Amino acid sequence: MPDKRRSRAPKYGVPDDENPEWTAEDFRLARPVREVIPELIEAAERLRKRLGRPKLEHPKEHVTLRLDAEVVKSFKKDGPGWQGRINETLLRVVKRRKPANRKRRKR
Repeated sequence: MPDKRRSRAPKYGVPDDENPEWTAEDFRLARPVREVIPELIEAAERLRKRLGRPKLEHPKEHVTLRLDAEVVKSFKKDGPGWQGRINETLLRVVKRRKPANRKRRKR
């Protein structure tokens, strides 16, 4: 009667005769893909440069800012884009400010 138990698979996958494990000699003879197929790397780099948005000359900074609930509620009630509207409002204030040494207002 044949043994119906499954034989265990090797610890690191199934052996593949078409892709044998590399020997020390294979590693010694290996060359970087940039040397072997430079046009493939160049094409990949050109493709990668086109992905995503174009880089902005003056990108916005990511910050964490705590605002009063009333301020957030007021901007959110006008719908999507509320964060951009807060930015526009702050820009107007910054442009109006006089460049002087102002003391912080105490709360």
